[in-house]
Amino acid sequence: MRLFVGGFPYTTTEEDLQTMFAAKGTVTSVSLVRERDTDRPRGFGFVDMPNDDEAKTAIQALHGQDMGGRNITVNEAKPRETNRGRF
Repeated sequence: MRLFVGGFPYTTTEEDLQTMFAAKGTVTSVSLVRERDTDRPRGFGFVDMPNDDEAKTAIQALHGQDMGGRNITVNEAKPRETNRGRF
């Protein structure tokens, strides 16, 4: 299951998320979304967990938790929409 993680501090690293989610189960990948021009994290990203039960446990345990003074959002990622109407 692919999880959306948002609202974390801009100083958060992939390793920080890896450690946080690995405490709840197996993590296969972590990716932070970054600004194109500065390569600075934008405060959200994705965590992939192959076991749906572990992913659901992570959602329940980590959604709303404090991370660096901010309450993070954790939920199942929605499929990416295509850019309809754009060229």
